[in-house]
Amino acid sequence: MSYVIGEACLGERYATCVAVCPVDCIHPGDYKGEEFMIIDPDVCIDCGLCLPECPIGAIFETEDEAPDWAEINAELSEEFSENDPVEERPRNDPPRKEGHEIVNP
Repeated sequence: MSYVIGEACLGERYATCVAVCPVDCIHPGDYKGEEFMIIDPDVCIDCGLCLPECPIGAIFETEDEAPDWAEINAELSEEFSENDPVEERPRNDPPRKEGHEIVNP
């Protein structure tokens, strides 16, 4: 099982999780015309360091919690792994999308 980035990241992409990942399994990209991040399930070691780093709670602890997004993460992992890293957004930067909120300040 790997951690999964879900819908709350779509259009937000804080990328605060990348710096703490010891195996470089989190990658940026564009999904359906919006900024997004994925966790490569083949590389993730389930360490959990990324979970508290996401200010909007977009990371799920198991694939079972977000099976549709787990599939999307897996499908996009090869493509996104080729992308250049992105600059991290400040954790206190307000969410860009209505309805999203900071949950891990």
